[in-house]
Amino acid sequence: MGGLMRNGLPAAARLTVACALGALFLAPAAAADIRVGVADDHPKGSPEVAARFYDEMKDVGMTENRITLLWDSAHPTTIDGQDNLTAAIHDAQADGVRITLDIYPTRAKALTDSPVAPGKFAAFAALVARTFPTVKDFIIGNEPNKSRFWQPQFNRNGTRAACSGYEPVLAASYDALKSVDRSIIVVGVGLGPRGTDNPRAPGNLSISPVRCLADVGRAYRRSKRTKPIMDALSYHPYPNASTDKIDTGYAWPNAGIPDLARIKQAVWDAFHGTGQPTFQEAGMPNGPARTLKLRLNEVGWQVSIPPANRSAYFGKESVVTTDEGTQAAIYGNLIPLLACDPSVESVLFFNLVDEANLDRWQSGLMRADWTRRPSYGIVKGAIAAGQTRCAGRVVAWRHDYRPVGVHLNFLGGSRRRSDRNKFWSFVAGSEEGTRYTAALYRARRPGRVAPTLRALISRSLRTVRMRGAVLRSRGKLVGGWDKVIQFPPKRLKPGYYVYGATVVAEMNAARKATYVGLPFAVGEPRR
Repeated sequence: MGGLMRNGLPAAARLTVACALGALFLAPAAAADIRVGVADDHPKGSPEVAARFYDEMKDVGMTENRITLLWDSAHPTTIDGQDNLTAAIHDAQADGVRITLDIYPTRAKALTDSPVAPGKFAAFAALVARTFPTVKDFIIGNEPNKSRFWQPQFNRNGTRAACSGYEPVLAASYDALKSVDRSIIVVGVGLGPRGTDNPRAPGNLSISPVRCLADVGRAYRRSKRTKPIMDALSYHPYPNASTDKIDTGYAWPNAGIPDLARIKQAVWDAFHGTGQPTFQEAGMPNGPARTLKLRLNEVGWQVSIPPANRSAYFGKESVVTTDEGTQAAIYGNLIPLLACDPSVESVLFFNLVDEANLDRWQSGLMRADWTRRPSYGIVKGAIAAGQTRCAGRVVAWRHDYRPVGVHLNFLGGSRRRSDRNKFWSFVAGSEEGTRYTAALYRARRPGRVAPTLRALISRSLRTVRMRGAVLRSRGKLVGGWDKVIQFPPKRLKPGYYVYGATVVAEMNAARKATYVGLPFAVGEPRR
């Protein structure tokens, strides 16, 4: 990985100046329950399937279902399967199930092939809202950070294209839906949890969620828009592998369940100071009246199929799966965990009933033959026990003003003359992608750095030439990995020296900080 993994260094070898992705605070217990439901298209199959499906949802205690609705650019005003969808929505609402419609194109290039396509798509969203006036929740798009759903992901010169191209589609759809009904909740992005950020990646062209949000924010700022583009953010915090534990997470700039603070920080970096609200923050009574909500509209751990149920499936499994007992434990723990995050509005499992094709998804609470997995009973029990409401203290979030998780090992130097011509270096790392400028300076004496020297170092590190520095270095830190910052070899005169470094967050140049070490001796300094 071109560096040292952070956990590979002993704690004593690092000067830790920040240690977590987003500050955590204790706050009073949450007042509202999160909604627990599923993302599943089975009700569109037929009225009979819909009736059976919602009976099962009611039995579990689930209250929301997300249904997809595909837009065909060749028939831009046609609502495919309208009759079955009408019946599915009616049956759901009769059973007290809230419906969220996710609208996105049938083709990955549908919104980029023609300059008029975004306008036609927004008009279609408004048509759907008028056709189904009882539906108040609409997701615009689905994982635009993946080439399966949006192309091109990158421009010909290798720069990112997809998420900045998605922003005007979301903005136009927001305006179109609000023109139908101001009470409609517009949910943005439907963001996938991982991306390669590599325009030459074979078969996996995708953009990481943090960088995708940054691109959406830049496009929004360039547009000079003063209105919001979304009321909630849809995120799909799947594990990297179904064998992962609930707390495994991802390396930056990807994000799973344990990394939601990373997504909140990315939204703050992208939109703070604009007309688009960001997420609720702890300890800020004078914060904005409107805050963004987080909807986890797809989450699931895929499981292996018991031999007794294998006849309900076809094809071949394409991923490594977990077992049904592990899935049940994870699903049961997810509910109380997410209930204590006041930004999270809903969590939807994908699916309620498995897809029969083993090359697709088998992460439901029920198998393809509609038999119940252990997770069915576990989730039902968690909801019945009131675990959709936080039972204790809320773990709340505040945005960072500085780069997140910077740690620097400024220990260095030697009193042996034979070492005066060595490669001078120190170890640095951060929990997010950052850029650094670093230098070595002369100091007059050991002990604390004088305020005048500290100010000189700070000013020097902000300049291109780093005036006054004996040695200089610039570069990048990969989030989650430590790096040896090595200066060119130089024979230093005996005396005292001190390291200084300025670290700047990749996603927000305003988040930067300067750090200065303690003077160390080279050779035999004069007394």
